[in-house]
Amino acid sequence: MITDQMQQQVASAPDIAIVNATILPMGGGAMIEQGTITLSGDTILAVGPAAAVDVAGAKKVIDARGRIVMPGFVNCHTHIASNMLLRGLLEDVQLFEWLQTMWKLKCNFDPETLYWASLAGLIEMLKSGITCFNEHFDAYAVSPQIRALSDVPLRATLGYGFADRGVYASIGDWSWTALDTFSDKVAAHHQSGNDRIHLGLSPHAPYSCGEDMFRNVREVADALGLVIHTHLAEGPQELKYVAETYGTTPVQWLHRLGFLKGDVTAAHCTQLNDDDIRILAETDVKIAHCPCCNAKLNSGTLRLRCVCEAGITVGLATDGPASHNSLDQFQEMKFAGMIHKDKTGDVEFLKTAELLELATSGAAKAMNRSETGVLEPGKKADVIIVDLDTIHCAPVYDVSAALVYSARADDVKTVIVDGRVLMEERELLLGIDEAEVRSRFREAAYRLRDRSL
Repeated sequence: MITDQMQQQVASAPDIAIVNATILPMGGGAMIEQGTITLSGDTILAVGPAAAVDVAGAKKVIDARGRIVMPGFVNCHTHIASNMLLRGLLEDVQLFEWLQTMWKLKCNFDPETLYWASLAGLIEMLKSGITCFNEHFDAYAVSPQIRALSDVPLRATLGYGFADRGVYASIGDWSWTALDTFSDKVAAHHQSGNDRIHLGLSPHAPYSCGEDMFRNVREVADALGLVIHTHLAEGPQELKYVAETYGTTPVQWLHRLGFLKGDVTAAHCTQLNDDDIRILAETDVKIAHCPCCNAKLNSGTLRLRCVCEAGITVGLATDGPASHNSLDQFQEMKFAGMIHKDKTGDVEFLKTAELLELATSGAAKAMNRSETGVLEPGKKADVIIVDLDTIHCAPVYDVSAALVYSARADDVKTVIVDGRVLMEERELLLGIDEAEVRSRFREAAYRLRDRSL
């Protein structure tokens, strides 16, 4: 006879229990040694010391002895398909020269090429422990990545890219049409895939979108309840253009238009003065900090200390693999720590635990996806297991220091997104032939290059 109590126990039994783990909950939570985390469906059920978490009836038990369990990394500003196709093609140039050359290839993108590029980028992120990302589409073709996300089901906000001037003027008509009919895209794709996939609006930048476009994006975002994701104050050339065209800074110009609100993720922000920082704080704009690509393209360095002191939400991001060459938050954490200690002259600024927060909980907040980035009951079950028992991490005196300054992407052994194990012990559990993806992607990229340059 099945009693009510037995039915209750079965209903509350976890789908997955990760045991014997060193857990970094993030979000300010203290490290738990000999901890256990349980997952039920797409949600975290319990997190705590082993004695405090019931694993009875778990369908799957993962022994994480000697390993680190933490939230999946969140990449709050990137360009996947388009930039995968451009990686390593044009090096040692400044931002605007780089953009102009890259546009020659972008004009020749096709859906099948973008699909294989999307698959390759999603697999690279998955294998490096990135479980959630904020896509700024500068390929102007979103459907191939939506298709790829059905094969590699990461959590994502897909920002449709809009522009109408400069090198991007040719996609002006497409941008206006897309904005006018955006409610159709929302109906088809927003909050799909068990709420993993969200849509957003991504006006490209103050040098590539005019006043009317920024105003229209704001109206559409307000009407449909969508987030916005844009480049802002990215480099000296943008600063010069906006000053000459509008007589102010990029931040102050967008503020004047009524564009800046808490639903905006602003990527880069390397060229901020004190008034800009005050405005971003007052309007609750979030910043996606991309230190590697900013240094590589000589775009400047975010005034991170001033920004944090102003109370602005900041997350780490890789940008696209064309300007950083890697989708790897380990690299981003390490470089961020080093460059800000150098720029501030203060080795105590940006400690290892703070860098981990920027790459997880901070980045999730920066892209307005606070359901992830933290291990606590009720949050989404986006979890990674990292092995620090390697020669390049030994000895591990401090877990945070090892993760930030010694660990690498291939130290990520297991990845769980939305409660589903997508990779276990470095093996993809997706029914995908990674060798075929590499081959198809490589062939498509070479064909694109040959017909474009």
